[in-house]
Amino acid sequence: MPGEKYIGLDVHQASISVAVLDSSGKLVMESVIETKAATILQFFQGLRGSIQVTFEEGTCATWLYDLLKPQVAKVVVCDPRKNALLKGGNKNDKIDARKLAELLRAGLLSPVYHGEAGVRTLRELARTYLTMTKDVTRVMNRLKALYRSWAIPCAGQQVYAPRHRSEWLKKISEVGVRRRAERYYQQLDALQPLRQQARRELLMESRKHTASPWLRQVPYVGPVRTALLIALIQTPYRFRTKRQLWAYSGLALETRISGEYRMVGGELKRSKKLLAIRGLNQNHNHDLKHVFKSTATAAIIHPGPLRDFYDGLQAKGMKPSMARLTLARKIAAITLILWKKGECFDVQRLKSQAA
Repeated sequence: MPGEKYIGLDVHQASISVAVLDSSGKLVMESVIETKAATILQFFQGLRGSIQVTFEEGTCATWLYDLLKPQVAKVVVCDPRKNALLKGGNKNDKIDARKLAELLRAGLLSPVYHGEAGVRTLRELARTYLTMTKDVTRVMNRLKALYRSWAIPCAGQQVYAPRHRSEWLKKISEVGVRRRAERYYQQLDALQPLRQQARRELLMESRKHTASPWLRQVPYVGPVRTALLIALIQTPYRFRTKRQLWAYSGLALETRISGEYRMVGGELKRSKKLLAIRGLNQNHNHDLKHVFKSTATAAIIHPGPLRDFYDGLQAKGMKPSMARLTLARKIAAITLILWKKGECFDVQRLKSQAA
């Protein structure tokens, strides 16, 4: 379209390299500007025509998206893991910005979702809670690794209990190692109250969202997983089908096939080659995958409709690992349906073709 401009931004902490293409693909401007809101707005306000802009997902992506969204016709935050075309040839900031602009003009970029401003607070609280949980887990693992390194059996949770710590510390004869264990215990004691506070704030914020009562109906989802689902997915309308949610959650199978068609008697016919399955897709949201798979694991342990569904899959000859994956996919599909339609959980959905 005449008058349309395509802008690629190579964003860094101190500076941004800018490349501007016109509708014919001609480079009309290159510049380097400071990574500062006033400078960026001044640059874009000096441009004319319909403007589309792109930059890669990174540390400043959310801030820059919110800053530019009201100023331009379209903002595309692209996935750097899928920008293989940037890796060929010479590389510097100007070249990367120009390539981003060219890929934007050609429509070859994979966008990263940046949409729901109303979920921003919950997303930040969820990120805080998940980070605190990982920090607590890391310290607990270090403690057990320390005891194991001195051939001290430490299975179970008793090793972390405050009332048993003196007993456990006496098992370490080396003074330096014992002091190291004491510091880990102190670190654990400092992190656990922070994690509990982050959990309370997360649950309080999640109750403000209308989707919370619907998602809580799914067995073993619970209040924390409900809050994380809302924070990580933001809106169910991002996903047109359940398979798109499976791919985003790392529950989709990657398949490979080549030479699908061949000539038989002068006619083009589809080959009967079997699809080669290469496991689950690697490019996904790891936290969301953990939510669905941990829900499936909890459902397998306790009696109920989800456990019955899992047992039925195994009775048909499915391996336990594949049955658990299928159950996680079923939970994801039901979650998407309930959230979109605002319906109550129905056991009959486990019998429908939802996974």
